[in-house]
Amino acid sequence: MGKNLLLLALVAFIGCKGISQEEKKETEKKDVVYAVTKTDAEWKAELTEMEYYVLRKAATENAFTSDLLENKKKGTYVCAACETPLFRSEDKFKSGTGWPSFDKAIEGNVAYDVDYKIGYARTEEHCATCGGHLGHVFNDGPSETTGKRHCINGVALDFIPD
Repeated sequence: MGKNLLLLALVAFIGCKGISQEEKKETEKKDVVYAVTKTDAEWKAELTEMEYYVLRKAATENAFTSDLLENKKKGTYVCAACETPLFRSEDKFKSGTGWPSFDKAIEGNVAYDVDYKIGYARTEEHCATCGGHLGHVFNDGPSETTGKRHCINGVALDFIPD
C-alpha cells in the first residue's frame, strides 16, 4: 500500500505542470490595444456564430469544412472581422491538413503569440489590426519557399478576388 501511495504521489507530482506563466502569457496578449477594438456584444452582433467562436474565442473550425480550402482564384484573403489584408493567393498551397495554408503572410498584418492550449507551445497567429484569432504557424511548409505553414481557419478569412 505504501508503494502504491508513493507511486501515486510521484505520478501526481510529475503530472502537475506549473501553468502560472502560461496563463500569464495568454493574459498579456489580451492587454494589447488594437486599432479596431469592439465590445464582446458588438463582435457577437457583427460576426456569424462560427466567426465569433473562432476569431474572438480562439476556437478551431473542423478540418475540410472551409469554403476557401479549394479556392484557386487570384486575390487577397482578408480578416473576416475587420477586412485587414492577411494573405495573398500566390502564397497559398495545398498542405493536406484540411485548413487553408499559406507559406507567408502579408508583412505587418499578422501578429504572433505563444499558445499553450494543447499542452505545449505553438505559435498562434492573429490579426494585427483587431486581434482576431486566425490559426497557427508551423515550420513544415514548402522548403522551396519559406518553410512555413500558416494553418488558418477559413472562417476567419474573407476572399477578395483581384
